[in-house]
Amino acid sequence: QVQLVESGGGLVQAGGSLRLSCAAASGRPFGSYAMTWFRQAPGKEREVVAAIDWATTRYGDSVKGRFTISRDITKKTVYLQMNNLRPEDTAAYYCAAGRRTFLSTTYYSPDQYDDWGQGTQVTVSS
Repeated sequence: QVQLVESGGGLVQAGGSLRLSCAAASGRPFGSYAMTWFRQAPGKEREVVAAIDWATTRYGDSVKGRFTISRDITKKTVYLQMNNLRPEDTAAYYCAAGRRTFLSTTYYSPDQYDDWGQGTQVTVSS
């Protein structure tokens, strides 16, 4: 089990930027599992935003070219840099720890993750 703590959410105007952080507080050795960011807007299903393992990064279609996922092994933290934010990016953002070192072929499915952070709210005003 991995304990995850997100931070960095807030209110920003359209076109602005935010950086979310997800720190692993305890559990399996950081770096031994892939990490994924999801988001969920009211009334909508949880959707994948970005994911990272030792070999690759992946992004949801709606954020490609605007968001960047990275991780710092020494700080046991995964980051999500969000640029050129849009009102439709408004959602609660969650990080999740994968079950394996590398992303599975179904990494985009929330069902593939057992360990989640508590979420951080991002609100983009128009």
